[in-house]
Amino acid sequence: MKFPFYYNYNYSNSSCGRGDTVCLVWVCKPFETPESDWVRLPQELLLHVFQYLPLLDRAYASQVCRRWNQAFHMPELWRYFEFELNQPASSYLKATHPDLIKQIITRHSNHLQYVSFKVDSSTESAEAACNILSQLVNCSLKTLGLISTARPSFMEVPKSHFISALTVVFVNSKSLSSLKIDDTPVDDPSLKVLVANNRDTLKLLKMSSCPHVSPAGILCVADQCYGLRELALNYHLLSDELLLALSSEKHVHLEHLRIDVVSENPGQHFHTIKKTSWDAMVRHSPKFNLVMYFFLYEDEFGPFFNEEVPVTHLYFGRSVSKEVLGRVGLHCPRLVELVVCANGLRPLDEELIRIAKRCTQLSAIGLGECEVSCSAFVEFVKLCGRRLSQLSIMEEVLIPDHKYSLDEIHWEVSKHLGRVWFPDMMPTW
Repeated sequence: MKFPFYYNYNYSNSSCGRGDTVCLVWVCKPFETPESDWVRLPQELLLHVFQYLPLLDRAYASQVCRRWNQAFHMPELWRYFEFELNQPASSYLKATHPDLIKQIITRHSNHLQYVSFKVDSSTESAEAACNILSQLVNCSLKTLGLISTARPSFMEVPKSHFISALTVVFVNSKSLSSLKIDDTPVDDPSLKVLVANNRDTLKLLKMSSCPHVSPAGILCVADQCYGLRELALNYHLLSDELLLALSSEKHVHLEHLRIDVVSENPGQHFHTIKKTSWDAMVRHSPKFNLVMYFFLYEDEFGPFFNEEVPVTHLYFGRSVSKEVLGRVGLHCPRLVELVVCANGLRPLDEELIRIAKRCTQLSAIGLGECEVSCSAFVEFVKLCGRRLSQLSIMEEVLIPDHKYSLDEIHWEVSKHLGRVWFPDMMPTW
């Protein structure tokens, strides 16, 4: 293919926010020789450029010449892929073209290593994802993520269809290290298949809101996957036995444990985890992060925070009482981040100051629909000092008193923080 002009590439490595990237200076020069065309572009540079092109642009580029078409199919370009499956009638997002999906399955399934599926709220999209998974018999994935962009559409798929498709991946992928399957009908038998084929490589497992998994099912994973470093699950799967399994000598140090504490019905009963089990976790993995999200009604907090809990990041998505926040100040010494979306009309002055005094690692806090006097808030900031890297407080939270008005408080808070600070007009967490 010959052109009246050819492009001269000046290549250099530079930091553009994504590590080593390609910076190309496109200089038009007169056509000099028949050999001076696109075919002379070095293969490694061509591959590097293609890696940073959006998929659609890469497909267009593949039509330039035979060599670029060959580059389009290089295995290195298909290790990472995200299938976007949306129904035009119910989603504004672009979907991966069906012809491209067929091409990937026939030509590149054995190249795929890091795969995710992003589906909209329709059952048809979730079923399409399962159909693709069931055809990945020649690939050995390292990571798999199933993402529902709206309501959990995978839960609408027949359970047998979903389990069958997921089992194909579990059996053929002998080195799966990361699995994100929140809001799916995965069950205990399928987890056993996962463990049987990937016990030596699994490091991350996120499976919140998986109602068909029992505490025994997740315990099977912890008992045999000694390399597990990150785990996310619902509170009903958390048990003393699970914590002790994660604390065994054979197990590597856990880095992150996320627990979602969600109430499906008002008045739901929640079990208690023993302090000795938490203590075993801290002894085994002293630097692990325990992230807890609470979506409970006020009368359901009885089993929580009565003894010391090694929580580091704590989020209250519904209204939480002064009493519970008082217990947090007493029994959460490892707390690093606290977000309270709502509390009520009773000021949290004493509770906030207690948290500042006892939670000496606290560096981030967000308060929404709460009330705190300006004097107590200044005292809180003074106690925490410059370790508060994130201070997100709604303006309505602060109640003027005899010491400070709303116009004065930001100067006083800024002085103790060592930087300019203003209350937020809207939540930033």
